Amino acid sequence: MTECLTDNMIALGTLRELDPVKTFECGQCFRWNADEKGVYTGVAGGRAARVVTENGRVYIKSTPEDFNNFWRDYFDLNLDYEAIRLGFDAGDYLRRCAEFGAGIRILRQERWEALCSFIISQCNNIPRIKKIVETLCHCFGQPIDLEGETLYSFPDAAVLARLEERDLAPLRCGYRAEYIIHAARAVDSGALDLEALANTDTDAAMKALLSVRGVGKKVANCAVLFGLGHLDAFPIDVWMKRALAEHFPPDFDPKTLGPYAGLAQQYIFYYARSGGRNE
Repeated sequence: MTECLTDNMIALGTLRELDPVKTFECGQCFRWNADEKGVYTGVAGGRAARVVTENGRVYIKSTPEDFNNFWRDYFDLNLDYEAIRLGFDAGDYLRRCAEFGAGIRILRQERWEALCSFIISQCNNIPRIKKIVETLCHCFGQPIDLEGETLYSFPDAAVLARLEERDLAPLRCGYRAEYIIHAARAVDSGALDLEALANTDTDAAMKALLSVRGVGKKVANCAVLFGLGHLDAFPIDVWMKRALAEHFPPDFDPKTLGPYAGLAQQYIFYYARSGGRNE
Protein backbone atom coordinates (compact mmCIF):
# COMPACT_ATOMS: atom_id res chain seq x y z
CA MET A 1 0.00 0.00 0.00
CA THR A 2 1.32 3.46 -0.91
CA GLU A 3 2.15 5.57 2.17
CA CYS A 4 1.08 9.23 2.03
CA LEU A 5 2.20 12.07 4.30
CA THR A 6 -0.60 14.31 2.96
CA ASP A 7 -2.98 14.02 0.03
CA ASN A 8 -0.22 14.54 -2.52
CA MET A 9 2.92 13.48 -0.62
CA ILE A 10 3.78 9.84 -1.34
CA ALA A 11 6.61 7.99 0.40
CA LEU A 12 9.63 6.91 -1.63
CA GLY A 13 11.37 5.28 1.35
CA THR A 14 13.92 6.00 4.05
CA LEU A 15 17.15 7.85 3.40
CA ARG A 16 18.92 4.47 3.39
CA GLU A 17 16.62 3.38 0.59
CA LEU A 18 16.62 6.61 -1.44
CA ASP A 19 18.74 9.58 -0.45
CA PRO A 20 17.82 12.57 -2.66
CA VAL A 21 21.17 14.31 -2.22
CA LYS A 22 23.19 11.22 -3.07
CA THR A 23 20.89 10.16 -5.92
CA PHE A 24 20.53 13.58 -7.56
CA GLU A 25 24.10 14.76 -6.94
CA CYS A 26 26.04 11.65 -7.98
CA GLY A 27 26.46 12.74 -11.59
CA GLN A 28 23.76 10.62 -13.21
CA CYS A 29 21.15 13.33 -13.84
CA PHE A 30 21.01 17.07 -14.46
CA ARG A 31 17.41 18.19 -13.98
CA TRP A 32 16.95 18.02 -10.21
CA ASN A 33 17.81 21.10 -8.14
CA ALA A 34 17.50 21.78 -4.42
CA ASP A 35 16.26 24.98 -2.79
CA GLU A 36 17.56 26.43 0.46
CA LYS A 37 15.36 24.00 2.44
CA GLY A 38 16.70 20.94 0.63
CA VAL A 39 13.53 20.39 -1.37
CA TYR A 40 14.37 19.07 -4.85
CA THR A 41 12.40 20.11 -7.91
CA GLY A 42 12.83 18.10 -11.08
CA VAL A 43 11.40 17.23 -14.46
CA ALA A 44 11.30 13.77 -16.02
CA GLY A 45 9.10 12.05 -18.56
CA GLY A 46 7.17 15.23 -19.25
CA ARG A 47 6.24 15.52 -15.56
CA ALA A 48 7.45 17.84 -12.83
CA ALA A 49 7.64 17.01 -9.14
CA ARG A 50 9.18 17.95 -5.83
CA VAL A 51 11.00 15.55 -3.52
CA VAL A 52 10.95 16.33 0.21
CA THR A 53 12.71 14.78 3.20
CA GLU A 54 10.82 14.71 6.52
CA ASN A 55 12.10 12.97 9.67
CA GLY A 56 14.38 10.59 7.81
CA ARG A 57 11.82 9.63 5.20
CA VAL A 58 11.62 10.80 1.61
CA TYR A 59 8.40 11.84 -0.15
CA ILE A 60 7.42 12.96 -3.61
CA LYS A 61 4.65 15.45 -4.29
CA SER A 62 2.63 13.52 -6.84
CA THR A 63 -0.79 12.13 -7.59
CA PRO A 64 -1.12 8.41 -6.88
CA GLU A 65 -1.76 7.89 -10.61
CA ASP A 66 1.49 9.58 -11.67
CA PHE A 67 3.38 7.81 -8.91
CA ASN A 68 2.19 4.36 -9.93
CA ASN A 69 2.41 4.98 -13.68
CA PHE A 70 5.75 6.76 -13.75
CA TRP A 71 7.67 7.74 -10.62
CA ARG A 72 7.77 4.26 -9.07
CA ASP A 73 9.62 2.96 -12.11
CA TYR A 74 11.71 6.13 -12.52
CA PHE A 75 13.14 5.70 -9.02
CA ASP A 76 13.47 1.93 -9.58
CA LEU A 77 11.57 1.25 -6.36
CA ASN A 78 10.87 -2.39 -7.16
CA LEU A 79 14.57 -3.32 -6.96
CA ASP A 80 16.12 -4.18 -3.57
CA TYR A 81 19.18 -1.93 -3.55
CA GLU A 82 20.11 -2.81 0.01
CA ALA A 83 20.50 -6.48 -0.86
CA ILE A 84 22.56 -5.61 -3.93
CA ARG A 85 24.74 -3.19 -1.96
CA LEU A 86 25.47 -5.77 0.75
CA GLY A 87 26.18 -8.41 -1.89
CA PHE A 88 29.23 -6.72 -3.41
CA ASP A 89 32.38 -8.65 -2.51
CA ALA A 90 35.39 -6.84 -3.95
CA GLY A 91 37.40 -5.75 -0.95
CA ASP A 92 37.32 -3.19 1.84
CA TYR A 93 37.42 -0.13 -0.40
CA LEU A 94 34.23 -1.02 -2.28
CA ARG A 95 32.56 -1.87 1.03
CA ARG A 96 33.43 1.61 2.33
CA CYS A 97 32.16 3.18 -0.89
CA ALA A 98 28.92 1.20 -0.76
CA GLU A 99 28.26 2.11 2.86
CA PHE A 100 29.04 5.78 2.21
CA GLY A 101 26.74 5.76 -0.83
CA ALA A 102 23.83 3.90 0.74
CA GLY A 103 20.71 5.59 -0.59
CA ILE A 104 21.93 6.07 -4.16
CA ARG A 105 19.52 4.69 -6.71
CA ILE A 106 20.01 4.43 -10.47
CA LEU A 107 17.25 6.54 -12.02
CA ARG A 108 15.38 5.07 -14.98
CA GLN A 109 15.80 8.09 -17.20
CA GLU A 110 14.26 8.66 -20.61
CA ARG A 111 16.59 7.14 -23.20
CA TRP A 112 17.01 10.07 -25.55
CA GLU A 113 17.37 12.56 -22.69
CA ALA A 114 20.16 10.49 -21.14
CA LEU A 115 22.05 10.17 -24.43
CA CYS A 116 21.74 13.86 -25.28
CA SER A 117 22.62 14.98 -21.74
CA PHE A 118 25.79 12.92 -21.66
CA ILE A 119 26.80 14.17 -25.09
CA ILE A 120 26.54 17.63 -23.53
CA SER A 121 28.56 16.43 -20.51
CA GLN A 122 31.75 15.87 -22.52
CA CYS A 123 34.70 17.86 -21.12
CA ASN A 124 32.25 19.78 -18.97
CA ASN A 125 31.45 20.40 -15.30
CA ILE A 126 28.09 19.68 -13.68
CA PRO A 127 26.94 23.31 -13.14
CA ARG A 128 27.62 24.12 -16.80
CA ILE A 129 26.00 20.87 -17.99
CA LYS A 130 22.88 21.76 -16.01
CA LYS A 131 22.81 25.27 -17.46
CA ILE A 132 23.09 23.99 -21.03
CA VAL A 133 20.44 21.32 -20.47
CA GLU A 134 18.03 23.80 -18.89
CA THR A 135 18.53 26.26 -21.75
CA LEU A 136 17.89 23.47 -24.25
CA CYS A 137 14.65 22.58 -22.46
CA HIS A 138 13.55 26.20 -22.13
CA CYS A 139 14.14 26.87 -25.83
CA PHE A 140 12.74 23.67 -27.32
CA GLY A 141 10.78 21.78 -24.64
CA GLN A 142 7.13 21.99 -23.67
CA PRO A 143 6.00 24.10 -20.68
CA ILE A 144 4.92 22.25 -17.54
CA ASP A 145 3.13 23.95 -14.65
CA LEU A 146 4.15 22.97 -11.13
CA GLU A 147 2.33 24.89 -8.41
CA GLY A 148 2.42 28.08 -10.47
CA GLU A 149 6.03 27.63 -11.56
CA THR A 150 6.71 27.04 -15.26
CA LEU A 151 9.21 24.30 -16.01
CA TYR A 152 10.04 22.67 -19.33
CA SER A 153 10.19 19.12 -20.65
CA PHE A 154 13.24 17.72 -22.37
CA PRO A 155 12.74 18.20 -26.13
CA ASP A 156 12.08 15.11 -28.21
CA ALA A 157 14.71 13.97 -30.68
CA ALA A 158 12.24 14.73 -33.47
CA VAL A 159 12.17 18.41 -32.44
CA LEU A 160 15.95 18.76 -32.40
CA ALA A 161 16.36 16.74 -35.60
CA ARG A 162 14.67 19.54 -37.55
CA LEU A 163 17.17 22.13 -36.32
CA GLU A 164 20.53 23.26 -37.61
CA GLU A 165 23.61 23.73 -35.47
CA ARG A 166 23.16 27.51 -35.48
CA ASP A 167 19.76 27.09 -33.82
CA LEU A 168 21.55 25.80 -30.71
CA ALA A 169 23.63 28.97 -30.36
CA PRO A 170 21.68 30.11 -27.24
CA LEU A 171 22.98 26.99 -25.44
CA ARG A 172 26.59 28.09 -25.87
CA CYS A 173 27.56 24.42 -26.04
CA GLY A 174 30.30 24.81 -28.65
CA TYR A 175 31.31 21.78 -30.69
CA ARG A 176 28.68 19.68 -28.92
CA ALA A 177 25.95 21.29 -31.06
CA GLU A 178 27.02 19.20 -34.04
CA TYR A 179 26.88 16.02 -31.98
CA ILE A 180 23.46 16.84 -30.52
CA ILE A 181 21.92 17.43 -33.95
CA HIS A 182 23.57 14.33 -35.44
CA ALA A 183 22.35 12.11 -32.57
CA ALA A 184 18.84 13.58 -32.71
CA ARG A 185 18.61 12.82 -36.42
CA ALA A 186 19.89 9.28 -35.90
CA VAL A 187 17.25 8.64 -33.23
CA ASP A 188 14.44 10.36 -35.13
CA SER A 189 15.18 8.44 -38.34
CA GLY A 190 15.36 5.11 -36.56
CA ALA A 191 19.00 4.60 -37.51
CA LEU A 192 19.63 4.52 -33.77
CA ASP A 193 16.80 2.56 -32.14
CA LEU A 194 17.14 3.25 -28.42
CA GLU A 195 14.18 1.07 -27.48
CA ALA A 196 15.74 -1.90 -29.24
CA LEU A 197 19.09 -1.19 -27.58
CA ALA A 198 17.42 -1.20 -24.17
CA ASN A 199 16.36 -4.77 -24.89
CA THR A 200 19.66 -6.06 -26.23
CA ASP A 201 22.85 -6.90 -24.36
CA THR A 202 25.23 -4.25 -23.07
CA ASP A 203 28.02 -4.95 -25.57
CA ALA A 204 25.65 -4.61 -28.54
CA ALA A 205 24.20 -1.39 -27.12
CA MET A 206 27.70 0.01 -26.61
CA LYS A 207 28.72 -0.85 -30.17
CA ALA A 208 25.66 0.90 -31.60
CA LEU A 209 26.16 4.05 -29.54
CA LEU A 210 29.86 4.24 -30.36
CA SER A 211 28.89 4.51 -34.03
CA VAL A 212 27.25 7.88 -33.32
CA ARG A 213 29.37 10.93 -34.11
CA GLY A 214 30.87 12.42 -30.95
CA VAL A 215 30.01 9.49 -28.68
CA GLY A 216 33.00 7.90 -26.99
CA LYS A 217 33.23 5.14 -24.41
CA LYS A 218 32.40 7.27 -21.38
CA VAL A 219 29.33 8.88 -22.96
CA ALA A 220 28.17 5.53 -24.35
CA ASN A 221 28.58 3.80 -20.99
CA CYS A 222 26.60 6.55 -19.25
CA ALA A 223 23.82 6.41 -21.84
CA VAL A 224 23.69 2.62 -21.58
CA LEU A 225 23.60 2.66 -17.77
CA PHE A 226 21.36 5.66 -17.06
CA GLY A 227 19.18 5.68 -20.16
CA LEU A 228 18.98 2.12 -21.44
CA GLY A 229 18.89 0.51 -18.00
CA HIS A 230 21.82 -1.87 -18.45
CA LEU A 231 22.97 -1.94 -14.84
CA ASP A 232 26.18 -3.80 -15.64
CA ALA A 233 27.63 -0.82 -17.56
CA PHE A 234 30.63 0.78 -15.86
CA PRO A 235 31.45 4.37 -16.96
CA ILE A 236 35.04 5.45 -16.30
CA ASP A 237 36.01 9.12 -16.06
CA VAL A 238 38.96 10.84 -14.36
CA TRP A 239 37.53 10.21 -10.88
CA MET A 240 37.03 6.53 -11.60
CA LYS A 241 40.46 6.16 -13.21
CA ARG A 242 42.06 7.57 -10.08
CA ALA A 243 40.00 5.39 -7.73
CA LEU A 244 40.64 2.24 -9.74
CA ALA A 245 44.38 2.94 -9.96
CA GLU A 246 44.66 3.56 -6.23
CA HIS A 247 42.37 0.89 -4.82
CA PHE A 248 42.04 -1.96 -7.34
CA PRO A 249 44.58 -4.32 -8.94
CA PRO A 250 45.92 -3.37 -12.39
CA ASP A 251 44.04 -6.25 -14.03
CA PHE A 252 40.69 -5.41 -12.38
CA ASP A 253 37.75 -6.18 -14.68
CA PRO A 254 34.46 -4.41 -13.79
CA LYS A 255 32.56 -7.41 -15.20
CA THR A 256 33.61 -9.34 -12.08
CA LEU A 257 31.15 -7.12 -10.16
CA GLY A 258 28.28 -8.83 -11.93
CA PRO A 259 24.96 -7.54 -13.26
CA TYR A 260 24.92 -4.50 -10.96
CA ALA A 261 28.43 -3.25 -11.67
CA GLY A 262 26.94 0.12 -12.58
CA LEU A 263 25.65 0.58 -9.04
CA ALA A 264 29.10 -0.25 -7.68
CA GLN A 265 30.48 2.36 -10.07
CA GLN A 266 28.13 4.96 -8.64
CA TYR A 267 29.21 4.13 -5.08
CA ILE A 268 32.89 4.43 -6.05
CA PHE A 269 32.34 7.63 -8.05
CA TYR A 270 30.31 9.32 -5.32
CA TYR A 271 32.80 8.34 -2.61
CA ALA A 272 35.80 9.49 -4.65
CA ARG A 273 34.19 12.76 -5.68
CA SER A 274 32.99 13.46 -2.13
CA GLY A 275 36.42 12.79 -0.67
CA GLY A 276 34.96 10.20 1.68
CA ARG A 277 33.33 12.90 3.80
CA ASN A 278 31.17 12.08 6.81
CA GLU A 279 32.77 8.68 7.39
